[in-house]
Amino acid sequence: MTTRGRFITFEGIDGAGKSTHIEAVADALRAQGEQLLLTREPGGTPLAEKLRELFLHEPMDALSEALLVFAARRDHLVTRIEPALAAGLTVLCDRFTDATFAYQGAGRGFDLQVLATLEQWVQQGVQPDLTLWFDVPPAVAAQRRAASREPDRLEREAEAFFERVRSGYAARAAADPGRVRRINADADMASVREAVLEVVCQTVRGSHGA
Repeated sequence: MTTRGRFITFEGIDGAGKSTHIEAVADALRAQGEQLLLTREPGGTPLAEKLRELFLHEPMDALSEALLVFAARRDHLVTRIEPALAAGLTVLCDRFTDATFAYQGAGRGFDLQVLATLEQWVQQGVQPDLTLWFDVPPAVAAQRRAASREPDRLEREAEAFFERVRSGYAARAAADPGRVRRINADADMASVREAVLEVVCQTVRGSHGA
């Protein structure tokens, strides 16, 4: 009987560094012989990647944003995440539902109860085993984004928007402290990486010992 895999998500405002560190975690786990799926949201499947392009570049209201990301999430879960977990793989995902509550909920001021209903419909109980929240001041994240890439539609939002998004992540962490682990992403990269690897490796080792 195959042991169900572990589902680990990486969250934070744009520029927090999560995408950089998820690659390092994937490399470290592969070096230890772990079989894993490295993926992202919105995205992760051909359909979801098409929806991602619309989400990042086409103007729309908060409800449209939420519906798009949950449609992409449903396809992602059914075709990639759930099969990988059932096969015993460790799934590392760059963003998941916490991002929807943080960006569309706190950032846009959209109804959290509607998001919770969509979460129930789409995920049917599937939740990450561990979420790493890369917490960084929005001003620092903005500097990093400016130095690294052209901004997409959301990244062009004002700093006040990202302050609200950060507060949304803080609320999610407070509501589920057993799952969400805050990482001080304002520290130097080596320190952040060490903290991340320690938490992830503990979780993966625990799954093998279960």
